[in-house]
Amino acid sequence: MSEDDGKKTLGLRGGPRSGNVKQSFSHGRTKSVVVETKRKRVVVPKPGGAKASGNSSVGDPSKRPAGISDAEMDRRLKALQAARARESQEAAEREAAEKAREQDRKRRREEQEIKEREEREREERAKAKVEEEERKKREVEETAKREAAAQAAPAKEVTTPSRAAPSKQPVRGREREAENNNDRNNRGKGRGDDSGRRSGKLTLNQALAGGEGGRQRSMAAMKRKQERARQKAMGGNEPREKVMRDVQLPEAIVVQELANRMAERVADVVKALMTNGIMATQNQTIDADTAELIIEEFGHKVVRVSDSDVEDVIHQIEDKDDELQPRPPVITVMGHVDHGKTSLLDAIRNAKVVSGEAGGITQHIGAYQVEQQGHKLTFLDTPGHAAFTSMRARGAQVTDIVILVVAADDAVMPQTIEAINHAKAAQVPMIVAINKCDKPDANADKVRTDLLQHEVIVEKMSGDVLDVEVSAIKGTGLDQLLENILLQSELLDLKANPDRAASGAVIEAQLDVGRGPVATVLVQNGTLKQGDIFVVGEQYGKVRALINDQGDRVTEAGPSVPVEVLGLNGTPEAGDVLNVVDTEAQAREIAEYRENAAKDKRAAAGAATTLEQLMANAKADEDVSEMPILVKADVQGSAEAIVQAMEKIGNDEVRVRVLHSGVGAITETDIGLAEASGAPVFGFNVRANATARNVANQKGVEIRYYSVIYDLVDDVKQAASGLLSAEIKENFIGYAEIREVFKVSGVGKVAGCLVTEGVARRSAGVRLLRDNVVIHEGTLKTLKRFKDEVSDVQSGQECGMAFENYDDIRTGDVIEIFEREEIERSLD
Repeated sequence: MSEDDGKKTLGLRGGPRSGNVKQSFSHGRTKSVVVETKRKRVVVPKPGGAKASGNSSVGDPSKRPAGISDAEMDRRLKALQAARARESQEAAEREAAEKAREQDRKRRREEQEIKEREEREREERAKAKVEEEERKKREVEETAKREAAAQAAPAKEVTTPSRAAPSKQPVRGREREAENNNDRNNRGKGRGDDSGRRSGKLTLNQALAGGEGGRQRSMAAMKRKQERARQKAMGGNEPREKVMRDVQLPEAIVVQELANRMAERVADVVKALMTNGIMATQNQTIDADTAELIIEEFGHKVVRVSDSDVEDVIHQIEDKDDELQPRPPVITVMGHVDHGKTSLLDAIRNAKVVSGEAGGITQHIGAYQVEQQGHKLTFLDTPGHAAFTSMRARGAQVTDIVILVVAADDAVMPQTIEAINHAKAAQVPMIVAINKCDKPDANADKVRTDLLQHEVIVEKMSGDVLDVEVSAIKGTGLDQLLENILLQSELLDLKANPDRAASGAVIEAQLDVGRGPVATVLVQNGTLKQGDIFVVGEQYGKVRALINDQGDRVTEAGPSVPVEVLGLNGTPEAGDVLNVVDTEAQAREIAEYRENAAKDKRAAAGAATTLEQLMANAKADEDVSEMPILVKADVQGSAEAIVQAMEKIGNDEVRVRVLHSGVGAITETDIGLAEASGAPVFGFNVRANATARNVANQKGVEIRYYSVIYDLVDDVKQAASGLLSAEIKENFIGYAEIREVFKVSGVGKVAGCLVTEGVARRSAGVRLLRDNVVIHEGTLKTLKRFKDEVSDVQSGQECGMAFENYDDIRTGDVIEIFEREEIERSLD
């Protein structure tokens, strides 16, 4: 092809790798273009290549890419064939799965259409049934009207057929309407499967618009509609009269509780709150003003009550005389420690209770019941140690008769005087039991004389207080003592009403590992039964079990009967009052109110301190050393007594501070608190569990166990005494008079002295007196006799003295030599 031909295509000249391209144009114009060429090596095996060569399975080696062996080429071909086979298999599987999904979708769509069709048919049948009932009802009404009109005007009977004709007109109208509905439904079904399939679906626009395009009514809704229509037809659709209630409204109330008190639905109350701009759920608390607004909106009457009114459910019933029945007397045994109170009670009970107490002393209030001459007697054995003053005071609050035990060989002691004061404060009669009369040094008359000093005049001293000489060891005088108790109880004429809600006093409380919180309760009124709901102090519960003083389970306990009560939610305080209430909700409400009131009281006591008092207390506390301790006891009364004893230990320089006191075993929490404050843990009749022991060993917390309160108090006193600063005592050992003052190079002024009295020691302290006025106090730098350094110089000898860092010495000055002695102090 010549260059003068027409326009040619762009091509490569000069071989396959040439980079110049010559392009021809019209009118003989040409143009050379430099083209960069890149070739890509592609290996494409020929179909018959593997069989064409006898030596290689991959075809001609000259056409194979460089560096690829026959084995490698074989592997590549096999991998390519396997990949193609996999692709074809996966494509077949995808196609089968797609077909299965399509069939499943078609099946579900058909089922949905069938279900929707059945639903529409049921609704149409129900609607037709309702319309038929309404039609029949109207026909009956019209027939009745016609009969009434016929009886009223018999002359107009001829017009009756013409009046009956309009009654059929609504029926025909309804038939035509039903036919039109059917036509519309049929037209809708003929538009295609999609419209019929989605006819029961709810779209977002339809849900927001709330029109006819929403979901169809459920069967339950249709039944409710039929029921309303039936009630309307029977004439029973008159609205019921609303009941107006008096709603008790506390200072704060939960929305749920407010709805319950108004007997309204919670949803209506929440809706009313939202209408008033208050977004609250049924479990939230609202104030009294908001609740009053809602109550008035519902048409009820508001009765405002305060928080303290929750205790009004504990009724103070005044018993009638015909309801009262005789009850056993409650006798409290009081007296000084080791005067034989428990031994006397043992002799009465024929038991050995004293052997079960640590150290032979009573550390709990024991409640026992015995029978004498057919009459039951309830005894309370109170501790006599000084630490248990509050326990004895609680014993006097619930008692009817006090037995004052005084040892004939020991006479009246401090705790005896306290017991007398408690009995007088409780205004209860007293019987003096002069114990240990079998001892050789017993002097009962001295006891009677000593009692006169405390205004206790016994019968033998022309008084009105009964006294009996007894011996708990030999059992003498016990019958006379019991006769005096019965006589005194007959004079008191003790009665109570057992047929009422029970009330009583907690004598003792403890936390038992297996049984939980346990309270020893002395029932005072009513009968406490198993299953009763009660509130005691800040705790509440339901009587799970009642155990008498013999350890047996009982189902009920009447007046003056001591029992152990199980089923509390916490350990109450000894001395709390137990009251039986109707419901658990009331008990919980009262307990929560009392707990909050106690918290508020403690907070108010702390807030009442002024800033000046806080500063003064802080300044005073700077000079006071504190010994922090933790106390865990087996019962509440013992813990309280130990805390009171600890508060009495100390003086202006040191005091004991109880960080925490409680009932029950020593736990890991107690060890953590002790470690944070550097305090030891004292366990009184309790032990630490395994976890607490391990933690205490790791953290170095000291745990001490005690079973006698004497030992605990003494150890704490001794430990607190170690915080006291030692007392410094000065002992004057000599005087020296300066006769001459010398100046020595390298030393300074040296006083030539004569020891006029005692001895001068280099290690002792010295004071320089000038005209009997102390002008310097310090130590000696040197003490020499002649040229030798000596440790001491006797009276009448001369010596040389030089003061440490002081040179203002003159002839005639007097040097006073003294020694300081540290004396350890202890708390009394």
